[in-house]
Amino acid sequence: MSFKCLRDWAIAFFRATLSSMTIEQMAMATKIGSFLAKLGSKQAVELTKQVTDSTKAVFDLAKTIKEKPLDGELLKTVQPYVGQMASLLDVLNSPLGLMVKEVVPFASIAVTLLNLVCEATKKDPTLEECIIALVQAAYLESVRGQLAEDQKLLARIGEKQCSKPERILKFAEVEISDREAKKAITSFPDSELAHQLSQILQARLEDAGMATNKAELFCDRVSWAVPRILIQELAKAADQLKPLADFYRMNGQAVWERLQSLDDYLAREIAPKPSETVFDEERLTYQDLYVRLKVQLLDQDGKPLEEELIDLETWAEQQLLNSTGQVIFIQGEAGRGKSVFCRMFSDRVRRTLPFSPIVIRLRYLRSLANNLTQTLESYLQNLDFVTSDSSWLTDRNTRFLFLLDGFDELLLEGRSSGGLKEFLTQVEDFQRSSHHRFVITGRPLSLQGIDRVITQSKKLVRVAILPMEDAIRERWLSQWAQHFGTDEAHAFSKFLADCPTEVNDELAREPLLLYLLARLHREKRLDAEMLRTEEKIEAKVRIYDTAVNWVIDKQRENENFRLTGLESDELRRFLTEAALCVVQAGNEFAPIRMLEMRCVKDTNNPIAKLIQKARQETQTDEAKALNSLLTAFYIQPASGDKGGSVEFTHKSFGEFLCAERLKDAIESWTESRRNKDFYLRTEQLNQEIYDLLGSKVLTVEIVECLMEQLRQSGRFKPIELFERLHDFYDAWCEGTFIDALPDENLPQRKMRLLREQLPEQEKSLGIRQVDIYAGLNVMILLLKLHRTAQEKEELKEKIVFYPSGQVVEGERYTSRLLKIISYSSCVELAGFSSIVGAFLSYANLTSANLTSANLTSANLTSANLTSAYLTSAYLHGADLSSADLSSAYLSSADLYGADLSSANLSSADLYGADLSSANLYGANLTRANLDSADLYGASLYGANLYGADLSSANLYGANLTRANLDSAYLHGADLTSADLISADLTSAILDNISWNEETNWEGVRGLETAINVPIALKQQLGLE
Repeated sequence: MSFKCLRDWAIAFFRATLSSMTIEQMAMATKIGSFLAKLGSKQAVELTKQVTDSTKAVFDLAKTIKEKPLDGELLKTVQPYVGQMASLLDVLNSPLGLMVKEVVPFASIAVTLLNLVCEATKKDPTLEECIIALVQAAYLESVRGQLAEDQKLLARIGEKQCSKPERILKFAEVEISDREAKKAITSFPDSELAHQLSQILQARLEDAGMATNKAELFCDRVSWAVPRILIQELAKAADQLKPLADFYRMNGQAVWERLQSLDDYLAREIAPKPSETVFDEERLTYQDLYVRLKVQLLDQDGKPLEEELIDLETWAEQQLLNSTGQVIFIQGEAGRGKSVFCRMFSDRVRRTLPFSPIVIRLRYLRSLANNLTQTLESYLQNLDFVTSDSSWLTDRNTRFLFLLDGFDELLLEGRSSGGLKEFLTQVEDFQRSSHHRFVITGRPLSLQGIDRVITQSKKLVRVAILPMEDAIRERWLSQWAQHFGTDEAHAFSKFLADCPTEVNDELAREPLLLYLLARLHREKRLDAEMLRTEEKIEAKVRIYDTAVNWVIDKQRENENFRLTGLESDELRRFLTEAALCVVQAGNEFAPIRMLEMRCVKDTNNPIAKLIQKARQETQTDEAKALNSLLTAFYIQPASGDKGGSVEFTHKSFGEFLCAERLKDAIESWTESRRNKDFYLRTEQLNQEIYDLLGSKVLTVEIVECLMEQLRQSGRFKPIELFERLHDFYDAWCEGTFIDALPDENLPQRKMRLLREQLPEQEKSLGIRQVDIYAGLNVMILLLKLHRTAQEKEELKEKIVFYPSGQVVEGERYTSRLLKIISYSSCVELAGFSSIVGAFLSYANLTSANLTSANLTSANLTSANLTSAYLTSAYLHGADLSSADLSSAYLSSADLYGADLSSANLSSADLYGADLSSANLYGANLTRANLDSADLYGASLYGANLYGADLSSANLYGANLTRANLDSAYLHGADLTSADLISADLTSAILDNISWNEETNWEGVRGLETAINVPIALKQQLGLE
């Protein structure tokens, strides 16, 4: 809600008033009960009687005002009641339940009393008196509203008598300056009047038995609801009180309309979300199945904190109500419940927290302006409360909670990386000085490559949604039983128990997959034997495959589908093509135009023949035939899109079907004739590679599904595929395709197709970007083939991939990969790491020259980097666990927070490397050069540092428990606060080391043979 206009005309009115006031007048203050004093005279009475009389007087006054007209006679009638009252807040001395039961019209009382002041004094009440009276009324209306919404609370405290009434009575004597009275209109939650009212209410609630933190939250909700009520009462009272008439005349109607606009948004977009049906269910809603999940708290680097697991909604509420102002990031794998949380929590916030929630699906945020205000206004341009008020985000009378759902789905125009870093920076910068709050959800990999921004800014508080534990899943199953019967629920529970561990203890604890399993079981499409496998991904693929078959069979009952004359397998092929379109268009939604061009106008596409068949059967044009196929619950019209686009109801469905489309193509690439010639000529293969892989297609999830589908396929020929893809890779590395003449230039051809298919994109991919994506996607496939082959004896010698090439005679290293990494920066900075980084495990990079290469957060587990040149390389947060880095050159490399557990770094050169906070658990660092290396806070538990050079190394706070430092050179090393429990220092050189009282030497071994042990250390340890 925006009150900027209200603030503007209030300020204008006040300035006009102030211009004619003296300094003494400007400093004037108004007592809370001043206007009541003009109507009645107070008498000294006993406190107990005064409380009883004042409380009863409010209710009696309300009854009298309802029954009598506003005239001089009414003045005489109400004077006795007014004489017994201190302020309208006297009603709080009664049991709070009476406020709800009696429905006292507080605003009407305030307006009537102000009119009676005019009648009694023959003068208009002051503007300040009008504001103070109406604010009290609005505050009490807000209290009553909050109590009425929480019947459990009302039942618990509603009958409690006030034991300390004097504070409420004394409220009438509180003086509010004229400036503060006016601030109650322009910024009520920050005003002195709000502070005074909240203190009284909190004391009353605690007196009734409410816990302090709960009372504070209740008062916070009351205060933030007051401006909404106050503007309504100002509108009603404007024609009855002259000071308010002048005040409201200056654009008051516009403020009311903006208030209605926000209310309409909340009622239309937020309130219905829990009651919307799940997928194509007829009656089952999200709130029917929703269970609150638990989260693991994470540090800035995304590492788990050793704290108890906590309920997600409880944690989120606590974060919103604290004053740290950090951006909340909730991460979780696909199908973990992020979007459903946003759906349910936004409505809870609307009902119970002092925020107005706005849910933004980041997949639809297509442009990034110069600042977050402009970015949000562009996205929310159809909402009146945004477009009619340029300062809607700076108004202090309203507080928004922006739930930004799907950080991994953000793909901004003109930013191939999706603009993740820029957008996150905008949010953090805005949050730093704003009273609004932000919640962002996304998959963990969405933060890959921008983790340094997070670590440095420290403006992000992170949690990871955990799989359902037993108790949570049991609650889910009990809710399933309420809708489908206990017999079905018990049968499904038994089905899960009969499933292999990978299904029952892993997949069936993911909300989306649990629903799919339950749905397919209910439809009699699954049995435990179908899922009996040792691999989780194999079971997952079977679940999605069964779901696709079930949906297609269900579609055969649809009249529109029957009219097309297509068979089930033909519809499935169409769905895979639609999935590819969605992924190529940004992995969120695809324009119908793109589907038409690929499925209708491209005669080389086999799907085009299916569309023609459907057109002939239905005797309609291609567009109508196409629409007849878009009926499965997997596909729906894109939300908020007016240009005719479709999206998958859940991203996982599209990823699975896109993988199937790629699998079908890859199988065709290795089909051969009897003479062993391939059906698909090399020129056609290259063209298909650019057509399918010339954009950001191969995500971790899609590749995982693709490789499993290929493994299950009887047509998969890994050796032939490797050889054909490697030929393409060699040619691509030489620039063959991008340097071709225009008529033969495949990157240019794909670029033109994408621009025709996606004409509304402000900046489509250019020739270089298309070329880079095609080459890097092929590299990913080669890396996966290499990884798979190394586990099979019959393939490990036939499929060996060297991404950087092999060292030729006379040279010491290879530079192919370094050139590729540099070339990839045409897509984005750190483009190679963000696209290929997740697939480099087991990569063979021996003797590769990767000087200054950006491999931030790359997955290099078990990679072969022997003798590789990684001087000044960026490996911040990279996973190098079990990697072979023996004799590698890593001087000045950035390895901050990297995982090097069990890595082989023997004889590696790590001079001046940044290894702070790195995990070197069990690493082999024998004879490694760590001279001047920064190992601040690093974990070297059990590491082998035999003969290592640690001179001048920073080991402040490092964990060297059980580390082998035999013969290590520690000259000038800083061991301040280091942990050396049971470390072996046999023959180690320890001259000029630094340590302090926090350095832990417990159980250290070999000091008696260590060289140049400082005398002070010997004395401290009792060695002399």
